[in-house]
Amino acid sequence: MYNSPQSDSSLLKIKSSAVEIGNLSANEFSPQEPGGLGNSRSKFTYEDLIEATNGFSPQNLLGSGGFGYVYKGILIDGTEVAVKELKIGSGQGEREFSAEVEIISRIHHRHLVSLVGYCISENKRLLVYEYVPNNTLYYHLHVSHQALDWPTRVRVASGAARGIAYLHEDCHPRVIHRDIKSSNILLDKNFEARVSDFGLAKLAADIYTHVTTRVMGTFGYMAPEYASSGKLTEKSDVFSFGVILLELITGRKPVDASQPLGDESLVEWARPLLSHALETEDFKHLVDPKLCMNFVPNEMFLMIEAAAACVRHSATKRPRMGQIVRAFENLDTKDLSNGMRVGESEIYNSSELSAEIRLFQRMAFGSQNYSTDYFTQGSVVPDSKERFCIEFPEQDGV
Repeated sequence: MYNSPQSDSSLLKIKSSAVEIGNLSANEFSPQEPGGLGNSRSKFTYEDLIEATNGFSPQNLLGSGGFGYVYKGILIDGTEVAVKELKIGSGQGEREFSAEVEIISRIHHRHLVSLVGYCISENKRLLVYEYVPNNTLYYHLHVSHQALDWPTRVRVASGAARGIAYLHEDCHPRVIHRDIKSSNILLDKNFEARVSDFGLAKLAADIYTHVTTRVMGTFGYMAPEYASSGKLTEKSDVFSFGVILLELITGRKPVDASQPLGDESLVEWARPLLSHALETEDFKHLVDPKLCMNFVPNEMFLMIEAAAACVRHSATKRPRMGQIVRAFENLDTKDLSNGMRVGESEIYNSSELSAEIRLFQRMAFGSQNYSTDYFTQGSVVPDSKERFCIEFPEQDGV
């Protein structure tokens, strides 16, 4: 028997002010964020940022990754910021960098981390973001000893879905995130989700266009088609979001080498359990033990249906992020079917992975190279076995 606390999330409730996903901006666009950030960017001098970060002091270091280091800073007006020093050298010209920053700076949404400004100083490139104080979803799920309760998990899923849907369907040009993962979901003081690092993969990739585009990704979150083709679409982001839903449901990491052989991948471990849970409504083998079975059953069922739809092997059968938002709001997953029963996918046996995917896995487990992780104070870098980078021919899109 499940304990069913009343969820305080808005995920499964239809708001009177809610609008269709195609007009999410009318509901959630934030032209003026607290702190006076607004929808304009500022160009900082390098000296400004030296002063803000106390000389890029190690005490201000929030985290590091494949894209660079992140420092906490305080601007002259007292605004707290996160300063990301990019490891892109002088390969990208000032004009190209400024153009990409201009695109990112125009994107404002309550569930996205806003860009405050940037700095170009000789061969240095820095981005200045609003500071989000409550660490990452990865930290709260996999590092912290205090478990996230079910209403909070639902609220995080809802917010992250809305942020990603805004990138996909309300931005012009559209933005494919390319590196959606739980360490790129920041949480504010109210545990509302804020998606970070959108646009950074494209920004960093531009400097390699003379040879290849170095596409960064995180093993365990990458869609199967990426392994063989290197193509990234909105549906690739949907797959990655599905993995985050599985993390919220199960409490497991996307890749965990400590698990028994064959169960290291969260997606492949979960596939049969997802089908069983949807058929029997028996969730006990799938749900995070830290929840102690304290969840709302119909919300859990919906979350499992959404996760199963998102991680379908066939990209064309995955829902769009807008469909996911609508399904959450309306407590109805019919919109996710795409001609299939939810939880169903084309026949796929993980033991029959192609040679390309097996090679992909070996590369992933052998690499120590991380992509950008916008960490906040006290967080840790995910296990190095989860991170990889690989070069593919250049792809279109942001």
